[in-house]
Amino acid sequence: MKKLMYPVLLIGLAVLFGCQGKENSASGKEQPVTLKMGFQAGTASNEYAAAELFAKRANELSDGSVTVQIFSGGQLGDDRSMMEQTAQGALDVVFAETGRFGLWIPEMEIFGYPFAFNSFDHLLKTMETPYGKDLQAKLIEKGWRILADGYNGTRQTTCNRPINSIEDMQGLKLRVPNAAANLNFAKYSGASPTPMAFAEVYLALKTNAVDGQENPLSTINAQKFYEVQKYCALTAHILNDNNYVMSEMTWKKLSDKQKNAVQTAAKEAAELQTKKFMADETSLIDSFKANGMTITNPDRIPFRTAMKPMYDAYIEKYGDAAVKAIESAN
Repeated sequence: MKKLMYPVLLIGLAVLFGCQGKENSASGKEQPVTLKMGFQAGTASNEYAAAELFAKRANELSDGSVTVQIFSGGQLGDDRSMMEQTAQGALDVVFAETGRFGLWIPEMEIFGYPFAFNSFDHLLKTMETPYGKDLQAKLIEKGWRILADGYNGTRQTTCNRPINSIEDMQGLKLRVPNAAANLNFAKYSGASPTPMAFAEVYLALKTNAVDGQENPLSTINAQKFYEVQKYCALTAHILNDNNYVMSEMTWKKLSDKQKNAVQTAAKEAAELQTKKFMADETSLIDSFKANGMTITNPDRIPFRTAMKPMYDAYIEKYGDAAVKAIESAN
C-alpha cells in the first residue's frame, strides 16, 4: 500500500496545479509586454501623433498589459536598419513604406514607382487583391506583419518657373533624392535629375543651382521652400504611405487579446494619420498661395505615359502580375 501512495500523491498535485493554471488563464490576466517602436519622423510630425495614439489605445484595449515605448527621430537607426531589426525580433514595431520592402522582395519596388497609384485608397485596394494578400504572406515569411497602413503625403514639384504640362519639365534641373523612383520621374519627364543631400536643397534653390525639387507638401512647408520657389505644380507623382509593421516574432508571443489590441490600435492610428495628412494638404495649398506661390495642375496622363520604359523594364524582370493587380484595383 505504501508503494502506491507516492504515485497517487503526484497525480493529485498535478491535478491541483493544473486546475490552478486554468483558473489563472480564465481570470483574463495577461502577461505584460513592452513593445519598442521606432521610426524616422520627429516629435512634431503627424507620424509621432499617430504613434502616440497607437501606444495609448494598445494599452487601453489590452487592459494595461501592452506598453509601447516610442523611439522617434531615428534613435534606433535609419529605416532600413530598423526594418531589419524588426524582422529579427530586436525591434517590435516600425513604420515602413510599402515600396521600401522592395529591398527584400524586389517585385514590391513598384509600390514606390511614379504614377503607380491614383490615390491612397487605390493603394489600399491593391493590397487587398489576391496578389496583394500573397505579398503580405511573403512579408510574414520574412518576419514582418502589416497591422495597418496610413497615408503619408504625395510628392509634388516646386520650381522657379511654372510647370503647366510635361513639356515644361524639359531641361529642368530638378533636385531629387538618390533613389531610383525619383531619379526616373525626373529623367522620363524630360528634366535633368540632380541628386543632392537634403540639407543642401534650400540654398541650392535660393541660388538657382537647381531649378526645382520634389517633396510632399508638408516637407515643402517645413523646409520653407516656398520662400525660394515661386511655383508649385501638383504633379502627385509618388504616393507615400506608412505601414505599421510588427515583428512576426513579437506577434507570435502575444495573447489573442493583445493581438486584437495592437491590431485595432494600429488601424485607429493609421486613420488619424491619414486624416491629418489629407487635411494638411488642403490647408497648405491655401497657405502657399498666401505666401505668394502660384499653384498649377498639369495633366498627369502624359507624365504617366512617359514612365512606360520604367514599367516595361519591371515587367521584363518580374512579370505583369503586380501591374494587373494595380489596374484591377483602380
